[in-house]
Parts: sequence; structure tokens; C-alpha cells
Amino acid sequence: MATITGAAPAAEAVRFIGCPVYRDTDAGRKSGCWLAEERETGRRFDITQSATKPDWSMAVLVEGRIAERQDNACGATVLEPVRVSILPEQACTRVLIPAEGFPGRRFVLPPRNIRPLHAPDPAPPPPYSATLFPIPFDFGRDFVVYQQSDWMLVNAAAYARAAGGRVLVTGYAETEVQHVSGQTLTEPADLARRRAEMARLWLVSLGVAPDRVTLDWKTDPAPLADPAFDGLTETSRRRVDIRVEP
Repeated sequence: MATITGAAPAAEAVRFIGCPVYRDTDAGRKSGCWLAEERETGRRFDITQSATKPDWSMAVLVEGRIAERQDNACGATVLEPVRVSILPEQACTRVLIPAEGFPGRRFVLPPRNIRPLHAPDPAPPPPYSATLFPIPFDFGRDFVVYQQSDWMLVNAAAYARAAGGRVLVTGYAETEVQHVSGQTLTEPADLARRRAEMARLWLVSLGVAPDRVTLDWKTDPAPLADPAFDGLTETSRRRVDIRVEP
């Protein structure tokens, strides 16, 4: 089996734009490895652990940290935590490479996982107090990420239903210009409103009375040091805050 050379030190923050590469470690069964190369340094990273999976034909913004544990399962330096945002305006050539002796990584159900509809869904126990539920979003998107943001929205709705009172939903967009991999990135201001509206739609669909939900939106918030963002501070600027006030 090949080995990784020039791996970055643990806990190093990584942020770059690149084209994704799919390593077929699963013999075509669609659960191989997703990789991306940092063009500035030539380092290749394993981004498989991201909740958002790349699209072969589009570039991705990769934001993460070097994992403390490097298992060499995919033939690249593992990023975990890691967030991948698809950049649909930047086309890429699809690249598939063989396993080359790397075993890949077996799928493990993430800890943030929505329970099936038939499973019991007990209400959060009292006492209830003002509680903030931050919801992360990918760069440039108001899409609710499967088995990540949706899980957080389900928890916020469950607490709001049990606690009663007001629900304040504030959407944010990162309109401050960012320079990544020689490119300029910025989010449109109206994305803050669209994110807030998306969160409200989810809350109402999950049983929160519409007249209890108040919307607001802002740009360029301060980052949060919160478990919802897994220590990826900069990605927390792209979020919705749901504050339940019993």
C-alpha cells in the first residue's frame, strides 16, 4: 500500500478551492473516497468526512482541520472536521482514480442523525430557558444539509414545541470579501433572508406555530465557538440562529 508523504501537522487549519477527485475504493458502489488537492502546495486531502459531498463537475471550497488520527484509508491527509461547499459556477473535469491498494473507509452512521419516523420522539424535559440553536450552511447556499443541519433543525423545533414562547430566527450571510486560492468569494446580502426563511419553513413544517416565529436577517456576524460548527470558526459566519424564548 502507498503511504502519505509530507502530511501536514495535526490541528492545522486548511482552506482552499479545488476540483474534487473520486478514489474508487468500493468497486463502483458509490461509497469510495472524496479527495481534493490544494493547488498552492500540491497537498492532497481526504474530504470524505464532510456532510456535504462534492459534485464531480464543480469546484469545491474546502474548510477544515488536519485530523489528529491519520488512518491512510484513502491515500491523502485526512481533514476532520471538514466542510465542503460546492461552487456551481466553477466547472471541473471529472476525475476518477483507482483504489491503488487503499482500503477506503466503511460508512459509520454519524452521531448527528435524524431518527426514523417510527422511533419514539420524546420531548425535551423541563425546566425550559432561553436557548440558542445555531444552524450551519454551506458557502453560498440556503440548502439544509442532510444528516447535519436538518438534525439541528429537528432539535430546535422539538425544544420550541415543548418550551412554548417566542422563536426568533436570524439569518446571516458572509458578505465581507474573502480571498481563497487566488479567488474572491463573497455571499449576496439577500442570502441572509433566504436562510432565515428556509429555517422558518422547517420549523413550521415540524409543528411550531407560524405566529410564534419572528424573522430577522443580518450580514457579517461574529464567528461562534460552538459545537454545531465542530471548531470550524470561520464557517459559523454562514448560519441561522434560532433562539427559543419560553
